[in-house]
Order: sequence, then structure tokens, then C-alpha cells
Amino acid sequence: MALFHIHNPWVFTAGILGNIVSIMVYFAPVPTFIQIYKRKSTMEFQSLPYTVALFSAMLWMYYAFLKKNAVLLISVNSVGIVIETIYISIFLFYASKQARKETLKILVFLNFVLFAVIFAGTTLWFEGHHRVIVVGWICVTFSISVFAAPLNIVFQVVRTRSVEFMPLSLSFFLTLSATVWFAYGLLLQDPCVALPNVLGFILGVLQMILYAIYKNSNGNKEEAKLTDEKKQVAEVHINIIDIVKKVPGAVDQVYPLDSQTSSCSSSNGVSSDDDEHKDADETKPTQDIAPVSGEEK
Repeated sequence: MALFHIHNPWVFTAGILGNIVSIMVYFAPVPTFIQIYKRKSTMEFQSLPYTVALFSAMLWMYYAFLKKNAVLLISVNSVGIVIETIYISIFLFYASKQARKETLKILVFLNFVLFAVIFAGTTLWFEGHHRVIVVGWICVTFSISVFAAPLNIVFQVVRTRSVEFMPLSLSFFLTLSATVWFAYGLLLQDPCVALPNVLGFILGVLQMILYAIYKNSNGNKEEAKLTDEKKQVAEVHINIIDIVKKVPGAVDQVYPLDSQTSSCSSSNGVSSDDDEHKDADETKPTQDIAPVSGEEK
């Protein structure tokens, strides 16, 4: 029973809530990867938050195995390792050659080389409680890195004034997760769990504030794009009319019939009065012909 902290139901409750919220955080990027799948491209999304999150989950798993009564830490980080691995696999599949190369470099360095060094070093040089403390503070350091990893996205939002690549759901659940795990670490009296979540809460709130500030920028960009397209269409239409006016005989195909008649008449220099006189002259000889019956006698 002590395994689940039944003697302190608040610790158990906070741990369960932490598991639930953290799993929701792990699933928060799903819309992002659906978008990547549909476009067959990673676009401007970056893999760094996922590689760092995977490394952090591996470290916390190691810490949980060393520490007593940490089943709730083991469960949540097991889920995290599986989900982050899936995300990274999808990213590598659709990433460009350069992005794939950079992601593999970070992945190999963090999750293979550095983790192996930490595991070997703490196993060879430390024992018992000292090993737990050292691994715990290493976890604190890289948990801060997990929360700091989205800072490049924050800078991108400020630079581009667009929140397209900073989902609100992820920021919200990160803030909620940091709050719950801080409570868990505080109740458990484990500073290694409590401290990094203070920074996580601050950064999560910062991201939500930036989202509130720049959320309408995407709409303004779309409106500006539509306006530019309308202007381009209008300019093309005007240019076509100008070209048609300059082509001989093309005006007859553009203007109505009445305008065509008047234009042709004026261009030939013939007035309506002249046309009437011409018609009268054409009919006059017919009217002046006299009978010739007297000459036949």
C-alpha cells in the first residue's frame, strides 16, 4: 500500500492527476503531426522539443527506478517514451534531408551517447542515496531544458507575429501539467520534481499570453493576401483592356453594336447628312425617267 502513498491520499491524487495531464500533454501535438501527414512535409515545425522530451523521459525513468515509491513516475514516463518516439519517427519520415540530418544528430547525441555516459558515470562513481541525488539533479537540469526548448518557438512567434507553429492546446496543457507536478513534488517533499515545474509554469503562461496577443495576426495576413490577390486581378484586367484598345480592329469586338456603328462612321469621316444625300442621289435617276411611247409612232 505504501507503494501508492495511500497513507497520504493527497500525494496519490496529485500523482494520478499528473499522469492524466501529462498524457494529455503528450497527445497535444497530435494535430501538428496530422498536419505534417496531410502536407507530407514538416514545414517550419522543429524536432528539438520532441528529442529533448524523449531524453528527459528516459532520465526520469532512470531516476524513478532508483527512487523508492515512484511507480507514478515510472508509468507516466513510460507512456512519454513511447509517444515521443512515435513523434520523432513521423518527423524523420516527412522531414527534408537537412532537417532529418540535424534531427538524427541530436537524437544520437542525447538519447544514446549522453544517456549512456550519465548511466555509466552514475553507476560507477556513485552508490545508494548519493546516486539518487545526483541523477535527480541531472533530471532537474534537463527538465528545465524541456521547458526551455519551446523558447525558440516563442522567439519565432515574436519575430513573425504568427502563432501558426505554437498550438494553444500544447501551451495550456504544459502549464496545467507543471502546476500538478509541482504540487506532487511539494507534497512528496521531492525538490527534484517540484523545482523544474516552477519554470514550466512560467513559460507556459508566457506562451498563452503571446498566443492571446498574436492570435489575430494570422487572420490579418489572410485578409492582406486576399486583398493583394484582388489587386493583381484588377491590374491584369486593366492591362488586358489597354492591350485590346491598342490592337487595330479589336475595339469592334469589345464595344456594343451601337458604339461600333458610330465609331466606324466617325472614323471614316462620313456624317449622317452625307449618307442621306447619297441615298437621295441613288434614287433620283429612277424618278426622272419619262415614257417613250410618242417616239414609237
